[in-house]
Amino acid sequence: MERIMTSKWKNKKVAVLLGGTSKEREISLRTGTAIAQALKRRGYDVREIDVASGRELVASFDKERPDVVVVALHGKLGEDGCVQGLLEMMRLPYTGGGVLASAVGMDKVVCNQLARSIGIPCLEAHLFDANVDDVKTLKLPFSLPVIVKPSREGSTINMTIVKETSGLAGALRQAAESDNKILIERYVDGREVTVGVLNGMALPTLEIAPKSGFYDYTSKYTKGMTEYIVPARISESCAKRLQDWSQKIYQAIECEGTARVDFVVTPDENAFFLEINTIPGMTELSLVPKAAAHMGLSFEDVCEKLLDGARLKVEI
Repeated sequence: MERIMTSKWKNKKVAVLLGGTSKEREISLRTGTAIAQALKRRGYDVREIDVASGRELVASFDKERPDVVVVALHGKLGEDGCVQGLLEMMRLPYTGGGVLASAVGMDKVVCNQLARSIGIPCLEAHLFDANVDDVKTLKLPFSLPVIVKPSREGSTINMTIVKETSGLAGALRQAAESDNKILIERYVDGREVTVGVLNGMALPTLEIAPKSGFYDYTSKYTKGMTEYIVPARISESCAKRLQDWSQKIYQAIECEGTARVDFVVTPDENAFFLEINTIPGMTELSLVPKAAAHMGLSFEDVCEKLLDGARLKVEI
């Protein structure tokens, strides 16, 4: 794939938003710093802005006067459409999906409903509302083990695999620390496979093989804790199916820029959609750059292609 030789943002001020206030702040700092450094190496005029609050962000924009914004925020108030709406109001072109794509992608319950409606298989699931429902009267339509996770959270934060009924109440309490909307999914033993999407094009499949057996926060962000295999150890037909589904859900939520779509694949190659990340991590351990590298794209190439697609999504 050809490198972008001249970007429309080459002689403009580029602001990279990083940090933020969500539980994924530390990962966002890594992502934003890595992107900023990559763009600087390509000759861009880059300013890093640590997002502490909406008011401070507006003040930073008034001071820096950027022409374009790279959104490298993960989690709530950064990946869920809030910052994207502010950028639309301020008429500042930005990377990634707009308000709709960000909000839908962040909400696993809503996104799963959409995926099912367009023919992408999802795991059996039950929605638990921590503000209304009582664990004492909870009756699941499927048996344990299950995965309990907040609907609007990332990086497997406050997610638990529950194998015994006695552990369900504690898992729900932990998930409720992030969100009242909690997804209880039937656990399926299989390979974890992810597909990166770059500007609408599916990248090679990547298999995630955590040494602990569970791809939790520690396995994700600790070097050496997980093996990454590109392409994934699945058949070509299964890989093509996952790539097609990834492009399909990317388009359905109107995503742009980079995204990562996660699946679980059983030994007989039944595959189930787990989630889409509309601002995936971009660190030395991140999955989209690893898959892109398999196609001959450097980290700088990916960052430059991401920036080149920056635009406003709302026309006025």
